[in-house]
Amino acid sequence: MMVIGYFAAGLIGVALGLTGGGGSILTMPVLVYLFGVSPVVAAAYSLFVVGSTSLVGAAGKIKEQLVNARAVTYFGLPSLLAVFVTRKWIMPALPDVFFYAGSFPFTKSLFTLLLFSVLMIMAGVAMIANKTMHTDDESGASPWWRIASQGIFTGLVTGLVGAGGGFLIVPALMWMLKLPVKTAIGSSLVIIAINSLAGFAGDLMNYPIEWGFVLPIAAMAVAGIFIGNRLQRFIKADVLKKAFGWFVLAMGIYIIIKELLFK
Repeated sequence: MMVIGYFAAGLIGVALGLTGGGGSILTMPVLVYLFGVSPVVAAAYSLFVVGSTSLVGAAGKIKEQLVNARAVTYFGLPSLLAVFVTRKWIMPALPDVFFYAGSFPFTKSLFTLLLFSVLMIMAGVAMIANKTMHTDDESGASPWWRIASQGIFTGLVTGLVGAGGGFLIVPALMWMLKLPVKTAIGSSLVIIAINSLAGFAGDLMNYPIEWGFVLPIAAMAVAGIFIGNRLQRFIKADVLKKAFGWFVLAMGIYIIIKELLFK
């Protein structure tokens, strides 16, 4: 199972490199179901893996000048603050058991997995729909406070479930800042990197980190993103994104069924 887990970690990076986002949403299921990590701790490890992988991807986008400074400032900084607060104070403050439905406990771990599965379903539907919303005219961009509000919401989601949130960030940047899709993706990778690593910094104060476990997984994901970037030249992006979207959608449904019906 460990070998399969490391192979899956590499596929996370491949998916990120191929689609420009979405691959990081598989990190939590890989950690929970293949490595047997508890969902709350898995969210912390996921933030490190996602942050490290996105940072590598973002470096290339910065070199290609596909990162918008306004997006990183107005969206990224409020998002960074929200994810740090969520991981440092909100998550530890949540009770281990929210309530009982008869003898069935609705735990913090179950809440994390169910919220994550709902986000996977949303991400899958968005990738299957593959709608375009971009324009090169930034004059119609939303006011800074509205962009910041969306950033805070995305940071809260990122902090709760340990996912990068690229499927939320890219459409938001295209819609609110009127960015071209390639610039939105590049800016999103920078925001995902700083958000995830900021959230992980909050976790460092709350959980002991098994570096010998998490570093090899992150290394496999980083290696995968280089492979994905190369494969991108040979595979049609729209076809791949829809196929990956169906896979993410199926995974989200599987998690809900497994956690609610087969516990």
